[in-house]
Amino acid sequence: MKIEIAKTAGFCFGVRRAVDTVRDQCGKGNRVFTYGPVVHNENVVNELKGLGAEVISDEEGLSVLKPGDRVVIRAHGVPEKLIRKIRATGAEVVDATCPFVSRIHEIVMEESGAGREVLVAGRKEHPEVTGIVGWCPGRCTVIADREEALEYMALNPENKSFPRTIVAQTTYNYEKFQDLVELFEKRGYNVKAVNTICGATRERQTEAGSLAERVQAMIVIGGRNSSNSARLYEICRDRCERTFFINSASELDPAALRGAEHIGITAGASTPKQIIEEVTGNVRRTDI
Repeated sequence: MKIEIAKTAGFCFGVRRAVDTVRDQCGKGNRVFTYGPVVHNENVVNELKGLGAEVISDEEGLSVLKPGDRVVIRAHGVPEKLIRKIRATGAEVVDATCPFVSRIHEIVMEESGAGREVLVAGRKEHPEVTGIVGWCPGRCTVIADREEALEYMALNPENKSFPRTIVAQTTYNYEKFQDLVELFEKRGYNVKAVNTICGATRERQTEAGSLAERVQAMIVIGGRNSSNSARLYEICRDRCERTFFINSASELDPAALRGAEHIGITAGASTPKQIIEEVTGNVRRTDI
């Protein structure tokens, strides 16, 4: 049996930077909070909680803040108004927003300020997308997929010439983003596309797809709420029928891998190296 692990599997730069920022802040003596879990991984969140970092889940949770507290903004970023609300409590904002996400904030502010409608390719309920929309002063529409794009066009049939800029959630599927842009262009809409998908995300998706094409079974490790992990699973499943999406080693059914002589493993940007090693070790020890 051959096990092949994707080189890009595990923490991305932005997540690693955010986690390290929380660890660093916990050693400075002040009360430390994160707005939302800093990473979509329960083990890491519990580790940081053990160091003293508490999670604020929503705006109502800001009521616990006092002057001198520190609130770490996770890699996903937050709307501009939320930063103002945190500072109004007297707490300090420690911004660990991924630089690639911050770049999108700058783009939507500039494009919207120039009078263009902003279209965001992504999941409306995802915290990164919520943050992006919150930095756009003008009209902003979130489009998840081709179906939603067609619904949007049905509601906007007469103003195709109105200038629009389309950006993407950093973890959006690159091929689907290209399809969306092409759809708007073919339908005659005046769109300017800015590919804001993270380069590391694109590399991770490309490598995962390539690996899935040459193995007999594929394992994708990631949190259920992790958008980038879900994208990896989607890409791998399209190329390898025996693709399994798990959060930890305990979720893997060894029987499902029976007969596979070449197994691929990849992991989302929120998956710690330790969990990847645990899954790999379990696969190696399993008689399949």
